[in-house]
Amino acid sequence: MVDTEQVTQMIIENSVAFAPRILLAILTIIIGFWIVSKIIKGMEKALSIKKMDASLRHFLESLVSIMLKALIILAAAGMVGVETTSFIAILAAAGFAVGFALQGSLSNFAGGVMILLFKPYKVGDFVTIAGQSGTVRKIDILVTILKTPQNVTIYIPNGPAFTGNITNFSQEEVRRVDMDFGIGYGSDMKKAKQVLEKTFKADKRVLNEPAELFVAVKELGDSSVNLTVRAWVKSGDFWGLTFDMQEAVKEAFDKEGIEIPFPQMDVHMKNK
Repeated sequence: MVDTEQVTQMIIENSVAFAPRILLAILTIIIGFWIVSKIIKGMEKALSIKKMDASLRHFLESLVSIMLKALIILAAAGMVGVETTSFIAILAAAGFAVGFALQGSLSNFAGGVMILLFKPYKVGDFVTIAGQSGTVRKIDILVTILKTPQNVTIYIPNGPAFTGNITNFSQEEVRRVDMDFGIGYGSDMKKAKQVLEKTFKADKRVLNEPAELFVAVKELGDSSVNLTVRAWVKSGDFWGLTFDMQEAVKEAFDKEGIEIPFPQMDVHMKNK
């Protein structure tokens, strides 16, 4: 039979022996977590001073906090006699298994980190990503959220977003508007160029820098002389000027008697 007194005595002795270790481990966790909170607050203040992107700042703070707390827990486990080497090996194996199962999500996670670090686009930019165009509404760790001009929300995984082609229409302050206008072969070409120059320069949105307005003959088409106009505007005025000039040039050409041709076919009939 089991001697109850011996078992009780053993439990008391083990408790007395392990009590200091357990208390020390608990104190280590409490004090360690308190120190981590102070470190994170200091880190938050330092990154705010550097005006780092809010999404990236929160991500880095969370990552550092998790890593430091994990180290403190491992240290506390070692104090009470837990074999941390085996524990770390188990965590590594579990992490590998989870990582293999979630490799697509990890790719998006890595893409999100790279986007936040290198900033090929930011919230408010109008971009084309993975063949989708819209205004960037939010950049999460896993996805980028776009809002199209038709008010449709698009979620694009950050992995393909970062590794694919990105066209940012808002990154530069100014953009060049390239527009082509066709006139009939019987119209006065020099007069048409003067009308185009006058019409564009009358619009205050047209800038003189980085280059002045450019008007020239682009090509001699099948049924028209095609003139090209290159004008610099602020990025926000790009579409407004493009649409307005279509109407303004048509009215100016009509007023000056300049023909805008349209495709046509002449059919000749022969009597046999």
